Formats: sequence, structure tokens, C-alpha cells
Amino acid sequence: MLYAFYQLFHINILQYISVRAGLGFFIAFLLTIFLLPRFMAWAISRKAQQPINKYVPNHANKQNTPTMGGAVFVITTVIAILLTGDITNLYLIAGLITLIGFALVGLKDDLGKILTGDNLQGLTSRGKLLLQAVVGVIVTIFIIYLANFPTTIYIPFVKEPIMDIGIFAIPFWILVFLATTNAVNITDGLDGLATVPSIFSLATLGIIVYMTGHAVFSKYLLLPDIQGIGEVTILASSLAGALLGFLWYNCYPAELFMGDTGSLSIGGVLAYMAIIGKSEALLVLVGLIFVIETVSVILQVGSYKVRQKRIFLMAPIHHHFEMKKWAENKIIVRFWMIAFISNILALITLKIR
Repeated sequence: MLYAFYQLFHINILQYISVRAGLGFFIAFLLTIFLLPRFMAWAISRKAQQPINKYVPNHANKQNTPTMGGAVFVITTVIAILLTGDITNLYLIAGLITLIGFALVGLKDDLGKILTGDNLQGLTSRGKLLLQAVVGVIVTIFIIYLANFPTTIYIPFVKEPIMDIGIFAIPFWILVFLATTNAVNITDGLDGLATVPSIFSLATLGIIVYMTGHAVFSKYLLLPDIQGIGEVTILASSLAGALLGFLWYNCYPAELFMGDTGSLSIGGVLAYMAIIGKSEALLVLVGLIFVIETVSVILQVGSYKVRQKRIFLMAPIHHHFEMKKWAENKIIVRFWMIAFISNILALITLKIR
């Protein structure tokens, strides 16, 4: 809407993505702060509370905490984008499809768990992956065939694309979507643990996408110049603002959980922004905490199947530290610190090409 005001009334300040991204951040933040208490009251009255896995240590006190808070920050993000973004921009439209599509998959899973009162119910692993893949297919086909997005692949420290993978970009990007969404989902196990690293990652990817869509900055930093993708910075800033508002209630001790509705939508947006920012490989550093959590699960399962021995006391790795009697808030803050450092390193790589 604000971009339409610029077009209709020539309010020049509203043409700038940076201005509208800032406004989107504050709109999403304030809306989330306002709506979440009302959502929590509704969720408690409807017994929409988080079922806790009986094998998770010391989490019995979280049993009655309301969940599906992700639905609120997804809605406030969409509202902020509609108010501040150029909704005719194909890349922003694809971003909205990503956000809403993965949120709907998570919502279906959350509702299954809540209605049965069992954390192991909801969508099956195969069903969840299938629905995630469907959303990934829709988004990748959209950007390739409607937005004419290039299928070239870049890696850090190299200024030219290493190859053009053509039609194989579709399965590759679907894999990026599946890996990232499930990595964020795995990480979301302690109060605020996934929220703050997600904000850091959105900030980093928002900067990368803005630079890549800016003719001057992309030339200076030897980044690919892809016209139009800068508008997606508004998606990153709006979701980051909504997550900051969510953190007000999700920080330790959490009054509300995001559920799969939140974690899958965040993961989807991170994957999408890495793809359009030609930063798929850099996503390992941008989302380092998510990678560590996922690798810990893979190593644990693999080790037990091959050797019948566990590497960690419990996986994902944040539960390992809980078993070692680390205080929950200490684990959370230390993981936040790692996420912050890894994102600073990711931004440094932009200049080393």
C-alpha cells in the first residue's frame, strides 16, 4: 500500500526499499506484541497447548504452554508486507507463497498433535516431507518460469558462477527447502532457541538479497545483479520484526511456543532467501546453529544403527547439554552467541571474492 502511495502521489521517500523494510519491521513487531496476548488467552481456553515428548528431560513443566504462536507472526508478517511491499513484484509474491505454504503444512501438523494430545501424532514424517516438497516445487517453478530467475550456482569466495544447472535447479532447491525447514524445526526445542538465530539469519540474508538486487552494491561486491529481488528484503525485515515481538513471550521461561507452524515457515523463508540471494552454500554458515542441531541428530541415529552406541547423551544436541545439567537459559544464550558470530563471518565473506 505504501508503495502504491509512492506511485500515485510521488511520495519519494516511499520508493526506497530500506525505508519500507524498516516500516515493515515495526508494523510486524507492534502487531505481534498486540495480538499475542489475545491469542494466548484463546489458546489456553481452547486447550491448544504443547504436548511434550515424554523422553525429553525436565520439560514436564512446559506441558500446559500454549502453542501455534507461529500462526500469529506469520499473519502479522503478511499484513506488514501488504502494507509496505510492492505486491506486484514476482519475487515478493513467491516469498509470500513460501511463508504461507510452509506455515499451512506446520499448522496441519500442529493441529494433529493438539487434537490427540500426543507430540508424536500429527503428520507422519513422510507426509510432512511430501507436503513440504509440494510447496518447494510450486515456489521453484514459479521463480524459474514466471520470474525468469537464473539457475546458476555460486559459492563463497568465487565471483563467477561455478555452473548453470538448468532444470536440475528444481530438485536441488527442493532439497534446500527440505533441509532448512526441518533444521529449524529440530532446533525449536528450548525457549527462544530457534527464534533469535532466525532473526540473525534473516538479517544476514536480508542484507545479501538487498545487495544482490542493487546495481551499485552488487557490482562493488562482485555479487550477481538480479533485478527485482531487493523487494524481498521487506519480507526478511517484516518477519524479523514479528519474531522479535514473538520473542517477548517466547524468551525463557516461555509463555508461548511457535509450533511447527512457525518453525517450518521460518525455515522456508530462510531457504527461499538463500536461493534468490545465490547463497545456498553460505546458508551453512548463516544457519550454523540449525546445521549443528541437524548434524547431531544424523550422527546420533547413524551411530546407533551402525555401532549400537550413542555419541550424545541425547539428540538434538541441546538436549545433550540438558542431560549434562546445564541450565536451560545458559544453553540458549550460548547458542545465540554462536549464531551471532557465524552470521558476522557470513557477512565478511561477501567482500572476500
